[in-house]
Amino acid sequence: MPHPRIDVVVLTMNDRPDEEAAAQATLLAQSDVDIRVVVVGNGCRPEVVPPDALTVCLSENVGIPGGRNAGADALRQAGDPAHWLFFLDNDASFPRPDVLARLVAEAEQHPEAAWVQPRLTGPDDVTTPRRWVPRLRASDPGRPGRVTSMTEGVVMVRRDAFDAVGGWESSLFLYHEGADLAWRLYAAGWSGWYAAGIRMHHPLTKPARHALYHRLAARNRHWIAYRNLPALVVPLYLSVWTAITLLRAVQGGGLGETLRGMREGWTTRRTQRRRPMSWRTIYRLTAAGRPPIV
Repeated sequence: MPHPRIDVVVLTMNDRPDEEAAAQATLLAQSDVDIRVVVVGNGCRPEVVPPDALTVCLSENVGIPGGRNAGADALRQAGDPAHWLFFLDNDASFPRPDVLARLVAEAEQHPEAAWVQPRLTGPDDVTTPRRWVPRLRASDPGRPGRVTSMTEGVVMVRRDAFDAVGGWESSLFLYHEGADLAWRLYAAGWSGWYAAGIRMHHPLTKPARHALYHRLAARNRHWIAYRNLPALVVPLYLSVWTAITLLRAVQGGGLGETLRGMREGWTTRRTQRRRPMSWRTIYRLTAAGRPPIV
């Protein structure tokens, strides 16, 4: 039997060369799969590139979803695109050489799933922050199952599903692009699967390390609600997330930037293309454990 073929997209700004080299070494060590890699320089020329990999040099930083789209497009234009796309953070690593092969096997067991999500842990192979568990009930990160959101930096997606819904939403630039893509995949009739028994490693960083975090996270919540939800659901979703976000901002800092992002998101929401999901999709998301109001 031929090995499954996987196209891998890695995004870089040349800001962590040692981590990138280590991560790429674990990627190249994957067994029983045929991989093709593209390294996308987001506003730069990639400096750490595996042998025979494609490169894309973007003249400016177009954001994470835009950069990933550029990589997926380059792999398609190179001809004979693989059935699977894997999006890899440049500081995430594979702890075992069979991770990609096992993810494909999980996907084949769940043909209704457009994406398959491994469990992301810290380098200790144990610690999984709540934000890395793609479901509401995150107390047991080792429990597999159907999910309605994704951890964007280590995810395998079916190429045909990804292309059919238009890929990542580049206007978001950073944050919540995984929630937006997951909703659009559900609206197209797909679902997602959390393969909790398959681990990947990532440094235990916090999203607030980015200066834009508080503003863009708040802005993008408004944008993805306006883009995807029925009119009756938008105020419910935004009310819940406003309360949660303000509480977090008061306790953890960033209140001013959060309020600025909320205002920006609301006043510019109509710049986003509105394609509200059906009530059947609302039902399917709810049945999968996460109604689109939380």
